[in-house]
Amino acid sequence: MTLTTEPPAETTTTELLHFSDVAMTFPNGTTALSGVDLTVKKGEFVTVVGPSGCGKSTLLRIASGLTPATAGETNVATKRIGYVFQDATLLPWRTVQANVELLAELNGIPKKTRVAEAAKAIELVGLAGFEKQLPRTLSGGMRMRASLARSLTLDPELFLFDEPFGALDEITRERLNDELIKLFTEQQFAGLFITHSVSEAVYLSTRVVVMSGRPGKIVETFDVPFAYPRDPEIRFTPEFAELAGEVSHALRKGHS
Repeated sequence: MTLTTEPPAETTTTELLHFSDVAMTFPNGTTALSGVDLTVKKGEFVTVVGPSGCGKSTLLRIASGLTPATAGETNVATKRIGYVFQDATLLPWRTVQANVELLAELNGIPKKTRVAEAAKAIELVGLAGFEKQLPRTLSGGMRMRASLARSLTLDPELFLFDEPFGALDEITRERLNDELIKLFTEQQFAGLFITHSVSEAVYLSTRVVVMSGRPGKIVETFDVPFAYPRDPEIRFTPEFAELAGEVSHALRKGHS
């Protein structure tokens, strides 16, 4: 397996992430992924849906360099990577401001700069006024906003999202979907998003990728034709329902 974190000097491609024939077999013999080919370009928001255990989260860990694949090639053309986990993973003893500053602090960014970047990120995610609050005083949605803001301080070119809204109630989840679309439209990063929700996948994405059951393979890809920014009411249109139905059908077929 090869992991490249910067493109060759002569490369001008907008590809920020590329998996070529990637496979992952764990030490216990479980094969999570097999023959995955996937490219994510700048300005694309690609969502992966698939059954539990098909290797969706493993793909993100490979992309981030946390877990090396056992076969294939992974090219990541940037070091500016944001990673938002299923849990907000905030430090309970640090305020919202201090939590949002954390990644910038760990990356050695001077205090004056990171304070300013954190303040900007907090404003972007709608948490202005909550800077001095501790995580235990925040709702689940607010904690996820703080987690998102923490990654934004590094101005990521590539954002990896591992089911960040899966534990939230439907209303909060839809509101955060809208806010994420706004951020994506403004920042134009490349996004790779993992979810079990077909509706969420179609609503957020430029492209939806469907994976099979373990070992995970890509069985079908759907381009999403809806323009950004997206009106929340699009979820109730026949066109949206038709595309979501096609993705659901491919998901059931790939799991059978």
